[in-house]
This record gives sequence, C-alpha cells and structure tokens, in this order.
Amino acid sequence: MARMHSRAKGKSSSKKPSNKTKPVWLKRDDKEVEQLVIKIAKKGKTASQIGIELRDSYGIPDVNIITGKTITKILSENKLSGELPEDFTALIKRETIIMKHLEKNKKDEGAKRGLLLTRSKIRRLTKYYKKTGKLPEDWKYDKDKAKLLVS
Repeated sequence: MARMHSRAKGKSSSKKPSNKTKPVWLKRDDKEVEQLVIKIAKKGKTASQIGIELRDSYGIPDVNIITGKTITKILSENKLSGELPEDFTALIKRETIIMKHLEKNKKDEGAKRGLLLTRSKIRRLTKYYKKTGKLPEDWKYDKDKAKLLVS
C-alpha cells in the first residue's frame, strides 16, 4: 500500500521484540517502573520521551511487558497526561511552526504544501478522536486557540 502524502511504498519501520515476557536480566519490579514513569513525567516529558529515557538511561526495554500497562495508561491513572493526545499536539506544534515560517517567507511553496498536508492530518485525527471518545463531539479546532494550547 502506498503512503498517503508521498510517492513511497512499503512499510519500513522498527518493530517491537516479539518476546512478551519480562527479561531475566531486568532487576526492577513493576511498582518501581511505575514510580520512574511518574518521576520522569513530572519533569514535563511526553509519553514517547519517557519511553526513550527509560530505554536509554534505565535499561527498561518495554514498560508494558513489565507493568502490564502502557505509559499513557500510567500517566492517565496518575492524572499526569495532557488534555490532548500526544500525536495531536505534535501536529499542532508543527502547524504553528510552519505558519510562523510562512509569515516571514510568503512565497515558500513547499511550506504551503506542508501546511496543507499537516492541516489535513489534523482534520483526520480530530475525526478519529471524536469517534473514539478522546475528544468531545462538540470540540472544534481553531488555529488561534491551538497556538495557546501548544505554547
């Protein structure tokens, strides 16, 4: 299947290990890993940044295998997750950066196309999150409010 916004084909991405059991060399228990997730989240990191820090600094390959919960589930249980999903906020940040760039460089056609593609991804994600219940049905996307949400 082809990519949506490019001419590329295929699925080239990293894969998670197929082993679903806790590694024998890992000395941390599930409560300790949850406390680490909470500690890192209080520094203001997102769920993906927490996973990277746990992997690189603490040697924890997968939180879900150890605790039985995902990082976002742990964050939501402890009321540390944001009001919007992480991928959604990343797209909004990207849109604001492109809009600032276009204010300075009005004739940048590549950036205009990038803005169109980013806005279509935002619309698609909004529709999905409304359907799944992560966003309220009456939620509307507004560029000016989005700048405030992201900053």
